[in-house]
Amino acid sequence: MAARGLGKGLDAMIPKAIPAIQEDKIVQQEIEKSDGKATETIVKITQIEPNRDQPRKEFDKEALEELSDSIKQHGLIQPILVQDRKDHYEIIAGERRWRAARLAGLKEVPVIIRNYSEQEIVEISLIENLQRKDLNPIEEALAYKKLMTDFDLKQEEVAVKVSKSRSTITNSMRLLKLSKKVQELVIKGKLSEGHARTLLSIEDSAVQDEVADKIIAENLSVRDVEKLVKNYGKPAKEKPAVNKELDIFYQDIAEKLKQNLGTKVQISGKGDGSGKIEIEFYTNEELDRLIARIK
Repeated sequence: MAARGLGKGLDAMIPKAIPAIQEDKIVQQEIEKSDGKATETIVKITQIEPNRDQPRKEFDKEALEELSDSIKQHGLIQPILVQDRKDHYEIIAGERRWRAARLAGLKEVPVIIRNYSEQEIVEISLIENLQRKDLNPIEEALAYKKLMTDFDLKQEEVAVKVSKSRSTITNSMRLLKLSKKVQELVIKGKLSEGHARTLLSIEDSAVQDEVADKIIAENLSVRDVEKLVKNYGKPAKEKPAVNKELDIFYQDIAEKLKQNLGTKVQISGKGDGSGKIEIEFYTNEELDRLIARIK
């Protein structure tokens, strides 16, 4: 295994570009808490298991392979933070590195062993992923919900623990009102958070699913979806009956104006005697010419 090191000077010794050896904030905080004397232990990788309550469920395969390649070259520099569960070590922070280390074929990995309460484990796992921006919007919302339901915390308390505003927590958890299908599409990255939020104004989950399918099939932008949702379910406005004779009359006048002015002219009526005339121009000089001609 390649040489490993700890401490604040790590960034100065090793390039930031190497993803496998960038410092993990959670582990670094543990080191700092113990005045830099956190005990690092080498354990068999088969003795380590992930935390089943870990907020993050999706791991990018390509990113893991890149991290694995880096670990093959440089070793696992930053230790994994674990809890001693007697018959195994449970990961508190560092599951991504653990997965990549297994992929790289490592037999042993460095760990820092700590004992936390169940609530502290959930909090640390959540904070680690938030710091690394590894959670998708649904995973983040579920993690906030778990803190509130399992440990009887209020939104204000959760906000303080994860250093977020209360409104951030509230808006995040609103995504859990979406249908299961829509949530799954967000998790898989087929729908953006922006798309998902526009669907919150639709209460019927079946309709949410229908619009979600339309978004994907037609590659709609968030703005497109906002317009679609705004008018969803509203009866289409009836277009006034077309008076063919009047339409022909307008076309005839438009053609005469076109010949007289030397530019494209359109006339449209609203069916009630009103309408508009559109005269096109393409340069400032042409506009001056048209104004002079009309005068």
